Amino acid sequence: MTKSVEILESKQSDLDRFVEKARAAAAVVTDVGTFQEAVSYTLNLCGSRGACRLKVSGCEEPLSPNAEDLCETKQGKIIAAPHLSSDQFELLESQCVENGFGCISSGMRSQLAGVDIGFTYGDIGIAETGTLVLNCPGEELRLATMVCEYHVCLLAKSKIVKDAFAAEEQMRQFMNKGPNYTAFITGPSRTADIERVLTIGVHGPLELHILLVEE
Repeated sequence: MTKSVEILESKQSDLDRFVEKARAAAAVVTDVGTFQEAVSYTLNLCGSRGACRLKVSGCEEPLSPNAEDLCETKQGKIIAAPHLSSDQFELLESQCVENGFGCISSGMRSQLAGVDIGFTYGDIGIAETGTLVLNCPGEELRLATMVCEYHVCLLAKSKIVKDAFAAEEQMRQFMNKGPNYTAFITGPSRTADIERVLTIGVHGPLELHILLVEE
């Protein structure tokens, strides 16, 4: 067996294990061919889910003027997509407008009661645990992955590695550029703090969708 064949088989093994472990952690894993397909998937997801109503909950009650203003800030669906290239964001934004969705790349602090979908790129996939690693040098990306109802992450198959040790050098590069923040995401948000009952989506997204693409 040639070295190149061994490498290909090893990468396929890592890919298969990543998919298995990510799904075991309740992530939805799907292959897409292009960025356009990823956008279409995200728009379909946004259209099929109920709008995030965190801000408008309680707006039927008597409120202060400031609270009334807050209620008006979240009446439609919003996709947050920081850190895309200008061309990619323009494509996503134009199709969001066509579908009646809002689309933002910044201003996450004004959306702390929630956005519908956070759309991101993954920097590393760890096959051993089905974990996404996101290098988050800016606050916008960090908040977009935490205040969304549904997180959609586009990950190149070439960025999947066997385990955390195999990602050590790349993560060291992330952390040496501080101040920085590196997120490790395995499945949707979950907690069992309340009477040991497992609850999904309390501290973050209800669902994690990983879109695998060839690059």
